[in-house]
Amino acid sequence: MRVWPRAILAILQFGVAALLSVTVAHAQQDVPRVALKSGESTDLGLVYFVVNCRSMVVGDPEVEALDPPAEVTLTIRKEMVLPRAQNCANKVPGGTVVLTAKDVKERKEVRLTYRVKYKTKDGDRQRSNVFNVSLFP
Repeated sequence: MRVWPRAILAILQFGVAALLSVTVAHAQQDVPRVALKSGESTDLGLVYFVVNCRSMVVGDPEVEALDPPAEVTLTIRKEMVLPRAQNCANKVPGGTVVLTAKDVKERKEVRLTYRVKYKTKDGDRQRSNVFNVSLFP
């Protein structure tokens, strides 16, 4: 008759262990913020695709804004870049994503999502980023 108390204790211990091992996922990310006046430009990030610190890109990368406001344009300034995130010592072909504000008539807050498309030796690849952009006349 001592089996039931031990079984109940084991079930409670298992339940407490299961509750304590649950991890919580954060639903929101910190989105970078950029502020631009009409006519200004800013660099948003580097564009490159490397494996073992060697460029895999065979064509020019393209940038595409998804649902962009009319006041901004995105371009890629081609240049040699240093892939610091991969701890590479030498520069590789790539570029910098440049955001330009033009003809801003009134103050505006927008969420800009863009993606960069690469043609690599292993096929087509893409990456995307999101920025909160404050536009001022």
